[in-house]
Amino acid sequence: MFLRRPYILAVASLAVIALFYVLREHWVHALGVLPYAILLLCPLMHLFHGSHGHDHSGKAP
Repeated sequence: MFLRRPYILAVASLAVIALFYVLREHWVHALGVLPYAILLLCPLMHLFHGSHGHDHSGKAP
């Protein structure tokens, strides 16, 4: 499994801790970027979102 390797778990833990401290010090700047991040995520969600609710089971409607 992915998290069973100790070095990957250690690097991921350090990244989460670093992200916490950076966001704690720069929370106002992070919130200022949030509307733009949401606008950028919308096209990505439409691009990579799965089947968009279509039923591909082969049954007739």
